[in-house]
Amino acid sequence: MRITTTKEKILNAILMAEKVTGKKESLPVLSCILIEVIDGEITLKATNLEAGIEARIPGEVEGEGSIAIPASILSQTIRSIGSDKVTFITEESNLLIESRGTKTLIKSIPHEEFPALPKNEVKNTITILRDRLMKGIQAVSYAASPSMIRPDLGSIFISIKNETMVCVATDSFRLAEKTVSGTGAKMNGDLLIPLKHALELIHVLERIEDESVTLSTDDAQLVVVGGGIRYVSRVVDATFPNYKEIIPKKSTTEATVLKSDFNEMLRKARVFSGNDMHVGIHVYPSKKIFSATARSADVGEMSDSIDAALTGDDLDINFHIGYLSDCIGSIDSDSILLSFAGAGRPLVIRGVSDQSFMYLVMPLNR
Repeated sequence: MRITTTKEKILNAILMAEKVTGKKESLPVLSCILIEVIDGEITLKATNLEAGIEARIPGEVEGEGSIAIPASILSQTIRSIGSDKVTFITEESNLLIESRGTKTLIKSIPHEEFPALPKNEVKNTITILRDRLMKGIQAVSYAASPSMIRPDLGSIFISIKNETMVCVATDSFRLAEKTVSGTGAKMNGDLLIPLKHALELIHVLERIEDESVTLSTDDAQLVVVGGGIRYVSRVVDATFPNYKEIIPKKSTTEATVLKSDFNEMLRKARVFSGNDMHVGIHVYPSKKIFSATARSADVGEMSDSIDAALTGDDLDINFHIGYLSDCIGSIDSDSILLSFAGAGRPLVIRGVSDQSFMYLVMPLNR
């Protein structure tokens, strides 16, 4: 088997596949990328048994065959190549990579145990703009729980209706909701994607060149296809919490601040917050004061005030700094509105000129 292609195409496919490889010592082929040539088509495959990817790339081929190469070694080798073109040649159980002035021989792993990826047997198919899907998942993924003890909290909820997509994630301490319109989707549907696979999907979507991708789902799996790429992952069979019920209907105190000022204030507080990462927010509309305090026995303490438009009752309330700052990058607005529902009640953060994003965070009890 002999393959000649461009470094850009093969590296792009390798980087996508590498993200989906597994690390089971009992099945070393999972840490590999399978390179196949069948009927003149070059395909790279990878799987971790819960998700898998196939990437077709253009190139010139001679002969057919399959070879499994450790993903990390393959990606490092291709990255180091300075030429635009590369040639892969299989020699017994080895892969010879040639490029202008360089030769690299990599030992393969027996590919016979490489698991077959699921076929496209799902029925519900939606065509959606790639950048809209990616933007929606990125805007909320940090709010999902890293644990799958409760699968509904360890997943991203996606609901598509009438060309509008709503992405939601929560770990029960904070919740992020992003509404994306103009997705181009012509069908409706809901799905729960485990956080791990949602992050893999973002990595794949960033490297797909097509403007649109197709989403196909059933009760067990999600299939995303576009630009010669086919990504398959499991979905969660669970019910996402009825989060609308916990969003406060009214606020007792409101503050409008510049996003950059609020972010800088939190950055300063983080230095003095110690291991517990606690920050006190003090909102005194009667005195026109909006400030933050943080203290640590090891570092010291700080107090910082910023300009704000304030209304409502005076309030002292404590939060985890990370839970406040995580949402800043998802707000497409220079100014943000912080709506407090009172002591011990959730804070809702929105962009003044960006109503597509809503973030809810619970305070600390101390």
